[in-house]
Parts: sequence; C-alpha cells; structure tokens
Amino acid sequence: MALSVGLAVLAACSNALGTVLQRRAALTVPASTSLRLGLLADLLRTPVWLAGIVGVTLSAILQALALASGSLAAVQPVFILELPLALVIGGLVFHVRRSRKSWASVTCIAAGLAAFLFSLAPSGGRAEVPVLWWAPTVVVTGALGAALVLTARARPFGRARAACLAAGAALGNALAAALMKSAMGVLDDQGVVAFLLSWQTYGFAVIGAASLFLLGTAMQAGPLIASQPALTLTDAVTGVVLGVTLYAEQPRTGLWILPALLGFGLLTYGVFTLSRTRCLADCLNVDEEAPDQTEQAAV
Repeated sequence: MALSVGLAVLAACSNALGTVLQRRAALTVPASTSLRLGLLADLLRTPVWLAGIVGVTLSAILQALALASGSLAAVQPVFILELPLALVIGGLVFHVRRSRKSWASVTCIAAGLAAFLFSLAPSGGRAEVPVLWWAPTVVVTGALGAALVLTARARPFGRARAACLAAGAALGNALAAALMKSAMGVLDDQGVVAFLLSWQTYGFAVIGAASLFLLGTAMQAGPLIASQPALTLTDAVTGVVLGVTLYAEQPRTGLWILPALLGFGLLTYGVFTLSRTRCLADCLNVDEEAPDQTEQAAV
C-alpha cells in the first residue's frame, strides 16, 4: 500500500502542475466557446495548455503504476492532495504569498486524508472485474454524468454550473481510473498486445479525455469554491465506491468507521476553506469576482 500511495502522491503533484497551467490557459480563450468543441480548438493553440497536458499525461502514467500496485479505494482519494499541491506549485510559479489560513487548510486536508486512509486501509480485492459488472457501472456513472452536464447547461455562469461540471468530470475521472486498473491488470497478465486490444484501454482513454474537456469548461464556469470541492471530493468518494463494489476491495469496518468519517470531515472542511482563500485563486491565476458578477447579472 505504501508504494501505491507514494506513486499516487507523485501523480497528484504532476496533476496539480497541469491544473495550474491549464487554469491559466483556460482563462485566455473566449468564454463563449464553453461546452463546445471550439474550446478545445482554442486550447490546442495555447502553449501553456499543452504544457499542462504534459503534466496530466505524466500524472496518468504514475496513476497507472499506482493502480497496478495498489487498490482503487486507496489510490483515488490521494488525488485530494492535488488542491493543496496546486497552492504550493501555483505560489512558486506566480510568486504568491500564502496566508496562514491557507496553510491551516492544507494541514487539515493532509491530516484528514491520512486519518481517512489509515482507518479504512482497503485491502484484498480481485485483479479482474467480470465483464457483466462493467455494463451497469458504465451506464449508471454515465447517466449521472450526463444529468450533471444537462443541469449545468440549464444554469447561468456561476457556482451551480461550475459545481455540476466539476462533479461530472470527477465521475469520469473515477470511472477512467477503474478502467485503467483493469487495463493494467491485462498488461501485467497477458502482455502489451492484449493491453492494446483490450476495450478497457480505449475506454479509459476516451472517458479520461471527456473528463478533461468537462474540467476545462468547469474552470471557466464559476469560482473555485464551487468547482474544486465538487471535483476533489466527488472523485475520492466515487473511487472508494467503485473500489469496493467493482473490485471487491475490503475497507476496515466496525469502530474504524468513526475515525474514517472524522478524517473525511476534516479534509472536507480543509478543501472548502482552502477553496475560499484569495491566495489559492491567485496561485491558479483566477479572477474570482467575475463569475459571481455574471451570476448576479443573469438573475
């Protein structure tokens, strides 16, 4: 478990770097292209966004290695660290001074995540998921994601729109991670040819790309206090659920549930508090007032 968690931390760090660069690039393209393919075309012409893609790609490789050596329920929640890591990396890149409140929030996130993972300590599980289990999983997750996107389209630019899009992206991230773990199992057992012929390989690539697109639109749609908690917390919870249901991973139960819930509550508080700080917005090069003004104008 220690190796997989360590690789997941490195993956979160690389993803945080990619997020910082992507956030900066997303705000340089016209907002009118949100939720349209024109957004992707504009971003592809932005060098900063392409550099962010490199960070995301490296993160995917590290995540694949983490999933190959550990459980989905343990690896996916580690990506909550992407938010405080974005504060650290963004602060260094944009020379932003971090406040005491932001560092206190980072401490809450780290301590809460440690308590959550230590208490649950998921173990066991199966290496391969029966094919019949994938169909309902993809359908249910896809239906929830589609409902969130449709809800977002019906809302003006602002917190509700950003939260729905970010939650949809998080569902896709967790499902892509589940498919990636299955594909890595095929690679380990049957080799490269079987990996390249496996439907799971193309499944996680397509779903991951769709999630990346949704994340880009969520970044434009509203403030961090809406998008980041929805993204990080939904990803973590969905990852645990898929690990337990799909891969039959076994978290500790009984009295261990209490400290796990306390840890999750602490990290949730840290995520929301950090997302409200001005310095995190500065680290991600975000103008947080613009979405709120747009939302008020729409009302």
